[in-house]
Amino acid sequence: MPEKIARNFNIANRRAGFEYFFLEKYEAGMVLTGTEIKSIREGKVNLQDAYCLLLDGELYIRNLHISPYTEGTHYNHEPLRDRKLLLTKRELKKLDSKLKDQGLTIIPIRIFSSEKGLAKIEIALAKGKKLYDKRDTIKERDVKRETDRNNF
Repeated sequence: MPEKIARNFNIANRRAGFEYFFLEKYEAGMVLTGTEIKSIREGKVNLQDAYCLLLDGELYIRNLHISPYTEGTHYNHEPLRDRKLLLTKRELKKLDSKLKDQGLTIIPIRIFSSEKGLAKIEIALAKGKKLYDKRDTIKERDVKRETDRNNF
């Protein structure tokens, strides 16, 4: 049995904050198989290219790469399959109406464990940043880093 399996996990998409403005955040459950949750607990997840889409009134996440579990047998999962996200009907209708606006998308921010030990995903309704917005973000981060250095 691998020693790196953690009960609590928090895997963040650090690039998302640089690429997008977050308008609204939601917490959703995920429909996973047994080997997928074991790989997530090992931290073998890539959120970089993942995005969410609505199909037939249900929300799915696409391009979320969960590496195959090393101890898995022929029951191992497909790394890039579409996974269903669990939200209330009210939240799904709200997201559907907001997605009709041009330039908005739904992206995953982080995967974490709930108090019960279930895998949850935090998603955000987001608008893409322009190049000058990214430069402002870099400038703000550098200024904050300098002030933190001077305070110590």
